[in-house]
Amino acid sequence: MGDMDPHIFAVAEEAYKQMARDERNQSIIVSGESGAGKTVSAKYAMRFFATVSGSASEANVEEKVLASNPIMESIGNAKTTRNDNSSRFGKYIEIGFDKKYHIIGANMRTYLLEKSRVVFQADEERNYHIFYQLCASAHLPEFKALKLGKADDFHYTKQGRNPVIDGIDDAKEMSTTRNAFTLLGVNESYQLGLFQILASILHLGNIEVKDRDSDSSIILPNNGHLSVFCELMGVTYQDMSHWLCHKKLKTATETYIKPIPKLQAINARDALAKHIYAKLFNWIVDHVNKALHSTVKQHSFIGVLDIYGFETFEINSFEQFCINYANEKLQQQFNMHVFKLEQEEYMKEQIPWTLIDFYDNQPCINLIEAKMGILDLLDEECKMPKGSDDSWAQKLYNTHLKTCALFEKPRMSNKAFIIQHFADKVEYQCDGFLEKNKDTVNEEQIHVLKASKFDLLVELFQDEEKAKSPTGAAPATGGRTRLSVKPVKNKAGKASKEHKKTVGLQFRNSLQLLMETLNATTPHYVRCIKPNDYKYAFTFDPKRAVQQLRACGVLETIRISAAGFPSRWTYQEFFSRYRVLMKQKDVLTDRKMTCKNVLEKLVQDPDKYQFGKTKIFFRAGQVAYLEKLRADKLRAACIRIQKTIRCWLARKKYLRMKHAATTIQRYVRGYQARCLANFLRRTRAAIVIQKYQRMFVQKKCYKRKQAAALAMQCILRAYMARQLYKLLREHKSIIIQKMVRGWLARQWYKRTLEAIVYLQCCIRRMRAKRELKKLKIEARSVEHFKKLNIGMENKIMQLQRRIDDQNKENRSLSERLNSLEISHAAESERLRVELTRLRGAEEDAKNNANKVTSLLEELERLRKDLQNTQKEKKAIEDWAQTYQDEMEKMISELKEQNHLLKNEKNDLNRLIQEQSQQWTEKMQRALKEETQQLEYDLNEERSRYQNLLTEHLRLEEKYDDLKEEITLAVNVPKPGHRRTDSTHSSNESECTYNSEFAESEEGTRGGEAILDMSLFLKLQKRVSELEQEKQSLQNELDRREEQFQRARARDDEEHKKARGAELEYESLKRQELESENKKLKHDLNKMRQSLRGSAEAGSAAPGSPAYTVLLDQLNASNEELEVRKEEVLILRSQLVSQKEAMQHKETMTEPLPYIEDVQKLTDAKEISQAYMGLKETNRSPFPDYHKLNEDGELWLVYEGLKETNRLLESQLQAQRRSHENEVEALRGDLQSVKEENNRQQQLLAQNLQLPPEARIEASLQHEITRLTNENLELHSADPKEYKAYRISMLRRMVDLMEQLEKQDKTVRKLKKQLKVFAKKISDLEGGQMDVSPGQTADEPVHPVNIPRREKDFQGMLEYKKEDELKLVKNLILELKPRGVAVNLIPGLPSYILFMCLRHADYINDDQKVRSLLTSVINSIKKILKKRGDDFETVSFWLSNTCRFLHCLKQYSGDEQFMKHNTSKQNDHCLSNFDLAEYRQVLSDLAIQIYQQLIKCMENILQPMIVSGMLEHETIQGVSGVKPTGLRKRTSSIADEGTYTLDSIIRQLNSFHSIMCQHGTDPELIKQVVKQQFYIIGAVTLNNLLLRKDMCSWSKGMQIRYNVSQLEELLRDKNLMTCGAKETLEPLIQAAQLLQVKKKTDEDAEAICSMCNGLSTAQIVKVLNLYTPVNAFEERVSVQFIRTIQTRLRDRKESPQLLMDTKVIYPVTFPFNPSSLALETIQIPSSLNVGFLTRV
Repeated sequence: MGDMDPHIFAVAEEAYKQMARDERNQSIIVSGESGAGKTVSAKYAMRFFATVSGSASEANVEEKVLASNPIMESIGNAKTTRNDNSSRFGKYIEIGFDKKYHIIGANMRTYLLEKSRVVFQADEERNYHIFYQLCASAHLPEFKALKLGKADDFHYTKQGRNPVIDGIDDAKEMSTTRNAFTLLGVNESYQLGLFQILASILHLGNIEVKDRDSDSSIILPNNGHLSVFCELMGVTYQDMSHWLCHKKLKTATETYIKPIPKLQAINARDALAKHIYAKLFNWIVDHVNKALHSTVKQHSFIGVLDIYGFETFEINSFEQFCINYANEKLQQQFNMHVFKLEQEEYMKEQIPWTLIDFYDNQPCINLIEAKMGILDLLDEECKMPKGSDDSWAQKLYNTHLKTCALFEKPRMSNKAFIIQHFADKVEYQCDGFLEKNKDTVNEEQIHVLKASKFDLLVELFQDEEKAKSPTGAAPATGGRTRLSVKPVKNKAGKASKEHKKTVGLQFRNSLQLLMETLNATTPHYVRCIKPNDYKYAFTFDPKRAVQQLRACGVLETIRISAAGFPSRWTYQEFFSRYRVLMKQKDVLTDRKMTCKNVLEKLVQDPDKYQFGKTKIFFRAGQVAYLEKLRADKLRAACIRIQKTIRCWLARKKYLRMKHAATTIQRYVRGYQARCLANFLRRTRAAIVIQKYQRMFVQKKCYKRKQAAALAMQCILRAYMARQLYKLLREHKSIIIQKMVRGWLARQWYKRTLEAIVYLQCCIRRMRAKRELKKLKIEARSVEHFKKLNIGMENKIMQLQRRIDDQNKENRSLSERLNSLEISHAAESERLRVELTRLRGAEEDAKNNANKVTSLLEELERLRKDLQNTQKEKKAIEDWAQTYQDEMEKMISELKEQNHLLKNEKNDLNRLIQEQSQQWTEKMQRALKEETQQLEYDLNEERSRYQNLLTEHLRLEEKYDDLKEEITLAVNVPKPGHRRTDSTHSSNESECTYNSEFAESEEGTRGGEAILDMSLFLKLQKRVSELEQEKQSLQNELDRREEQFQRARARDDEEHKKARGAELEYESLKRQELESENKKLKHDLNKMRQSLRGSAEAGSAAPGSPAYTVLLDQLNASNEELEVRKEEVLILRSQLVSQKEAMQHKETMTEPLPYIEDVQKLTDAKEISQAYMGLKETNRSPFPDYHKLNEDGELWLVYEGLKETNRLLESQLQAQRRSHENEVEALRGDLQSVKEENNRQQQLLAQNLQLPPEARIEASLQHEITRLTNENLELHSADPKEYKAYRISMLRRMVDLMEQLEKQDKTVRKLKKQLKVFAKKISDLEGGQMDVSPGQTADEPVHPVNIPRREKDFQGMLEYKKEDELKLVKNLILELKPRGVAVNLIPGLPSYILFMCLRHADYINDDQKVRSLLTSVINSIKKILKKRGDDFETVSFWLSNTCRFLHCLKQYSGDEQFMKHNTSKQNDHCLSNFDLAEYRQVLSDLAIQIYQQLIKCMENILQPMIVSGMLEHETIQGVSGVKPTGLRKRTSSIADEGTYTLDSIIRQLNSFHSIMCQHGTDPELIKQVVKQQFYIIGAVTLNNLLLRKDMCSWSKGMQIRYNVSQLEELLRDKNLMTCGAKETLEPLIQAAQLLQVKKKTDEDAEAICSMCNGLSTAQIVKVLNLYTPVNAFEERVSVQFIRTIQTRLRDRKESPQLLMDTKVIYPVTFPFNPSSLALETIQIPSSLNVGFLTRV
């Protein structure tokens, strides 16, 4: 092989030969850049050794050595940007040989495993192969417990975004790895344990850590991946989740447990994963070494060094620094071996030599490992308490920047440095150097793992002192070789210090050991050259190759090899080796002279060798020449020896063969003679046997033939007899059978024909009834569509005409068939008559034959006539025979003709059946097509009608707005100031409903006096308010009088006189107020009477005298109310002044508390204004203070008295407020307890009266109401607590639903609660009596009454005509949808309104029915106009309107709506009125509400769709493309103000839950969801067609994922059949269009068949906008787009590019009857409809 081109086998052979020849250990050093082929070269070298020097034993050691390669590659190799199988660790394999140079074992040492790859991979890179092999084999049964999935499902395997290597099957590689484990003695249980740990590492990476606050983090309970991790690792969930988010801090005296923020928790998680993987890696290496270890003593070894090559990336970190440091050391060793040692040996042996310059990298190594070098400074910084990467970088700058030329600082960075290596300059980023050098991990996490129940995991984490390498050195930890650790003799502190060696120090020590090993062996170098940097096959970059050759010193090596002497021998070695080439006379005692003489003879050119002091030096190729001469000499000697030996062996073989042949001939000849004699005897015996055998066979054959002949004769005679019998029998029986069978056939045909005719009549009658019923139904419901569908009747008439034509044709064919049958029957009858005639003739012939017999007797007597009679007989016989033959021939012809007629009949029947079947199928297809066309036309008409309805409603709203504007313009008040009561505005706002309602009613009722009713209601409300105000004033005055009386008893007489005058004034004022109130009441009574009279006369229109009088009186009452309010304020101020006078003395003695009260006072301005009003009423308007107070003292006294009064007033106000608040609180508590008691009693009584099903529903409804009230209270108190409480309440509601069957326990629990509440009420009432004894007279205690069930309740509610407005107001205008949806039965307002409507129908009051329905419809329109943008309100009233419409249908009395009713529900049907017109009006209203719901929903979804479906990256990292080397970091939290897909899904869930809570019909929900998805798909597709940045492969993948999430939502809600998925089909096809190949004609054909939901313009637009964002993508060519246009040219479609987002599908309201019985409905008090009476 040495003569051939350089090959890895040649290097391996040279090392093997030198080991055998020189008996010295060898080393093969494989070096080169990353991806140059070092691992493969080392693998081939090991394969060569295993093949050449196989094991001498049966242990197959060489197979085990080779089996270590797939294991180490799977756990230590990974894909990088430069190499698909890059070794991320270094290894040195020592292959041991015995004395016969057979492999006996091997040992492996590893260096610096790249642990960071376990938790992070850059773009286009992968994690270690073993993880992807596991994920690819997850489907295997033994891996089911690992709960693995695809590689894209795990964080640690999907960061590179390219989990697949071209041409590599990870599942097959996994099988190879497992076989290698088995070959190395790792049993199945250990293998599964290893895979279990690896799977747990993947699950560990998927554990999500959430922020609790800025300084702490938390793992949510029941985290799925953490549960799987703990289950696989055998640790407790609580401990691991705790220590992943906490760390322990130890001080001199105490230990603290501190929470860590989210970033540190994630780093701790990653550190744990790296540590576990490093431990597992070391364990596997140890077991591989144990499997390869041999008990036989090792004689020599060959070491193969496969270590990482020189690396430089965009971002270089600690791993690349250590890798390049190792390459520097290896390059130095190469230089020493090739350059330094070589030239030094020439000088020492005094060989004439000219020194060759070469690059010495010792300065670079000193920069790294010398004192105060980079590694030294790094270790020093790691020991600092607050050391950081920045401070270490500054130390490097300060130390080496000016002193070392190989060290540089980047211009634009203060956190990086540059080193000039032997191959190239490399810039290292300082971030992470300290952390990776420390290699720290949370000890508490390790303790948790050590406490595992998993034996293999505990074995991994055993103490370092117990784990020793098979070679005597310590095993490598984390991919690094550690120094051996002394046993127990060291102290604890020293052991701890040894344990904390940094990674850099350990790596430096392991490199030193490696250099010592290499220097102790003979090195052989394999320089791997990388042909290109792009991993392309058959691509060679010459400049790149020359750069690598120059960097690794190969060019200098070639120069030295060309000029130097690479081979050398000592004189003794040369003599021993080449003694064969010497003659005996050439051998001298002086070995040196002997060698010189031999070389002069063998090598003619003296320049090819040189003699040194102790060695002979040869130029390249001379040793091979000498080896060739030696081999030729040995070969010649071997040939001579072989020649002699082979001659002797051949002669010996010839003599043996000759003797054997003679012996064989003797025995063969004897055998042949014996065989001949035996043959002759057997021949004679066979002839005798044949003679007797043939005789026996002939005799047997004769007997068999004789028996056969007899049998044949017997059978033939029997057959002839049977034939004769049959002939006679058939002649008679066939005639009978023919007649009977014909009669039976005719009878069967008649019965069948009658049955068919009867069956046709029944079916036609049934179809006619159905058609009549259907036509009646259509005549009712589709009557208003006739004008819109004028052409439909013509189509139906044409279709009917076509059906009539087909029927006529069928009838003609049937008539033809009948005529054929009749003709055939007539012919058969004619033939039958002829046959009867012939049979009569035959009978005559027979009679004649009998006569012949008698004649023969006569001929015997009369011999004269004998001859004549014989002739006649013969003639008759001949004629009879002829006649018989003719008859038989005629019968056969008739049979054939009958058979032909039958065949023709069958053919005609078959033809008729086929034609009828074809016509039936054609008619069915035509009917189906016509039905589809009719359905399409009906949908079009329905859509057109709904659009017209929408336009009508819009115009109606516009008309209402114009009407309001006109009304406002007419009622503009005159300019000027007008006094208005402070409560007047609120009253007007409260009465707004009445006025608006009256206006809306004015249009529907025509000429009724709605305005008068509104004025009457206003005045009535004003009167009630005045009465309440009067009552409150009276109560206030009473309380003040009592206070004044108590104060008057404590004051002296002077104060009594002054107070007497004021009390008289107050009494006068009170009397005036009472008289004025009476006057107002009188005026109001008059107005009521006038209103009644005017209502009867109908003259209360605006502008009439009665109307003007009412307005004047209303204005006067408002002004009078203002005056009375001012007088009330004056009275209040007088009462305050009296209180101040009573407490004047106490105020003067204790001023300080009152000063504090004054400071707390917030309404001092109101008090001062009241006091000034009091002064103005009691005194002259302009007092002369100078006359009253000439010396000034009275003024000072007055000012002091005023200040004192203010202080007293403030104290009184504060005490009064606190007292009133306490009293009100106590009253509220007492009232709530009473109401709760009454409610519980009523609920219990109602539950006892209801049936079990209704009892359960009522109790559940009550519980929901109570929980809702608590929710509202909590929500007002604290929203956060309310959210948590709401979740707990929802769970509680689920529990209540599961416990519905436990109704007895619930009843007992409610009884106990009632007893407790009754006791509390009695206690509170007793306490209340103690606190305020005067209150018992006002609020008497009501006894507990349990209402009895009304036995004759018919499910109706009675109300008075004047309560109609209140009913509509409480049930529609002021109803809160949320409270009703959560607390009450869905659709309860509609049930209540229908029960009221039933009562109006029951009493036959058409005015009341019309008024109620009109009020309900107008009120619903009004509330929708007011709150039309609230989805919850619109959904609520859509549900209630549909339920009201269904109730009108269900109880209308029509049979089609009463199919699902119970007998009780049928009894509740409407009896007097047909409300079909109102059903149509309600249907139109439901359509309006549905369209408003869609618009509201569209307004909510519109801003979310583009951001959530297109812009937001749901799959992180798919859409973002960055230059190579930049790590993309995306926040898990969306930017503020943007929407995500989760936002859309949450909103859709909210829509669905709201509609479900409101009890919306499921079919209606499906239509709403379909409209939602259409809006999402249309808006998304339109934006995709308008934005070039969204048309890429990654965005298509993103859209596909988003659509799948929406489909998952549909599956969760069981809405896959609603047609929503089909509305997304254009968007799905657009996303697929972005992802498919777009190059060939096959791709164009696939696109045309796939994108049937997109128009041609849309497809071409997407292809034009397609923008590649990655290097592997390409733009769509113009030729391909033209191909698409050509293929789609024949499509008939709209040229519109964008989809119409305003399209609203026509809505239908399928009838959905309610199973709820009206008589079981309970009306809660929260609806405030107590004025309704159950009937």
